[in-house]
Amino acid sequence: MICDTEPKYQPKPAWLKKRLPRGGEYQRVTRLLNRSRLHTVCQEANCPNLFECFSKHTATFMILGAQCTRNCRFCNITNLDPEPVDEQEPIRVARAAQALGLTYVVVTSVTRDDLSDGGAGQFARTITAIKEIVTDNTLKNSPDTSARVEVLIPDFQGDKAALKTVLDAGPDVLNHNVETVPSLYAKVRPQANYQRSLDLLARARQMTPHIPVKSGIMVGLGETMAQLTDTMADLREHGCEILTIGQYLQPTKTHLPVVTYYAPEQFEILETLARQTGFKKIACGPHVRSSYNAQNLMDETG
Repeated sequence: MICDTEPKYQPKPAWLKKRLPRGGEYQRVTRLLNRSRLHTVCQEANCPNLFECFSKHTATFMILGAQCTRNCRFCNITNLDPEPVDEQEPIRVARAAQALGLTYVVVTSVTRDDLSDGGAGQFARTITAIKEIVTDNTLKNSPDTSARVEVLIPDFQGDKAALKTVLDAGPDVLNHNVETVPSLYAKVRPQANYQRSLDLLARARQMTPHIPVKSGIMVGLGETMAQLTDTMADLREHGCEILTIGQYLQPTKTHLPVVTYYAPEQFEILETLARQTGFKKIACGPHVRSSYNAQNLMDETG
């Protein structure tokens, strides 16, 4: 049920506590990103998997600066005047991916409603740069000489041309998160629109049927199981075939508090519901985020 009054802070249950990895790889990745003047959603959004992913040489690059033009109440990314578009950023992302030895690269961005194309052109340039630079150097002796790129895009305010710009660049996965159930949008994502997000996913599927469409949902904001089931059905009806479901965590005291911490067995129920709804690939668990272990999810069979 949706609460009229926001609940008080709740301590994290035991299953959400993670042991930080040891070793120098975390520091190595951090230094590389700082030298390259690059942002990651891992750092900016205060992701609970940051230490684990950095220690494994993985990161989700965040392009178009670190200031967002929207102010979603679940997100830790800063809502300030956006930065100018950096024309050299796509090359730096590609070179960082090369230095990390990545063969699967995830790229996302802040929302840039101030730009005429919403940042679609920068996504396209980044996809192209990664495939050119990483392919020519890192994978030149591989039978499959193309680095794979997954993009997690904003809604571009429903701009069809912007979406086409991204798809024409040839990403290997098109991801756009609905984040929560429609009844919570006004509270959680006041500047977003649930139907607009569904339409984007459907349009991507229609424009490029060969590119898998992915989306993600947070739980713990006050939604019901019935609402989650309906949202899964909406996503499938709009062409989405890959789904991630994870626990919402409150980044700071000024953000929306957690209403419910889902137990691991509840995530098992959600995964079963998602499979029954027809999703081909599912990542579901307390620590799951839309780009967490993205390559492993895409490499799974079935």
